[in-house]
Amino acid sequence: MSGRAAIGTDAPVAPVGAARKAQAPLSVHRREHPFARGGAEETETTTSVHRRETPSVRDSKTPSLRGGAEEMAADRSTFAPALRLLPDPLKADVGRLYRVLRTLDDLVDEHDPQAAERVRAVECWARGEQTNGSPARARSEQTNGSQVRARGGQGETPETRALQELSRRYPLPREALLDFCAGMRHDIARASIEDEEDFARYCQQAGGAVGIVLASMLGTAHPEGESKMAALGRAMQVTNILRDIDEDLAHGRVYIAQSAIRRFGFPAPGSREALLRDHIAHADALYEEGAGAIALLLGGRRAMALSATLYREILRQLERDGFGRRPGRAAIPAWRMRMLIAKHRLGMPGGRSTCAIDPRQTAAPVR
Repeated sequence: MSGRAAIGTDAPVAPVGAARKAQAPLSVHRREHPFARGGAEETETTTSVHRRETPSVRDSKTPSLRGGAEEMAADRSTFAPALRLLPDPLKADVGRLYRVLRTLDDLVDEHDPQAAERVRAVECWARGEQTNGSPARARSEQTNGSQVRARGGQGETPETRALQELSRRYPLPREALLDFCAGMRHDIARASIEDEEDFARYCQQAGGAVGIVLASMLGTAHPEGESKMAALGRAMQVTNILRDIDEDLAHGRVYIAQSAIRRFGFPAPGSREALLRDHIAHADALYEEGAGAIALLLGGRRAMALSATLYREILRQLERDGFGRRPGRAAIPAWRMRMLIAKHRLGMPGGRSTCAIDPRQTAAPVR
């Protein structure tokens, strides 16, 4: 989901309905990975509860997944400015990956009848369940007006076709894609996040797995590059969760662990400062751990450094907003976003990621 903020202001979104302020913990969740609906968009208007900025693949007007980079060029998500720093054809390929993950995210988020089948198709592809020589007969399923062809247990979908194309150029980590799908299965089942272990696992599935896949495309100079990119992805996922507390509550969704709610209280506006301080500190620690990934990347260093800067700034915006004193979605004002991007491009203080990235990293050539 995408936040809106008037330039130069911190205008909140519409308050969460009174019915959502009940103290009984909720357990319905919505996945939002770092590629999906980032939280620091440049915008001139203020709106209340928001939905996605690009149509679902169910929309007949939706471009092919091949057009991911072009769509990202007009996207106002937090990741979009970073994507623009990638060289071609890497930019186009990362854009295609973005569309794969975001499309699945959208289908699950909207409770689309195709969601489970599309996730299953990617799982089958990641497991290498090919159909050559399979005795299982082909079948065709018609769901909500969109055709999903499946053979021998593997679905042939826009997502699997895009992944197959990308796999010809990059060593896509199948286990990470399965991990991502496991998080989606969690959401489809409306499972509860009970404790810190569940919370960490979910953040790894929704964010860390994305970091691992990105590492495979950008390339790493050391085995630790993958694990540090996973930490960076988890940091971004925690940031997403903290940013969207009210928006998620308005839709009956809670991503904060039940154990944390018992410890700090229900995260209603005006009574969640202690919870936010605790979770912001956790996210900052993950950003520090993930900062080391930048120097180990073979390509896209400047892009990932900018992405980390912009995502981490959402935490600072939560602090500026008074730790949830008022209801609403934390959104970085457009003027501040432009300033951070400009400083990053010029290599000025404050423009590099606050993860203490070495200046030499952002000047390194990209792939």
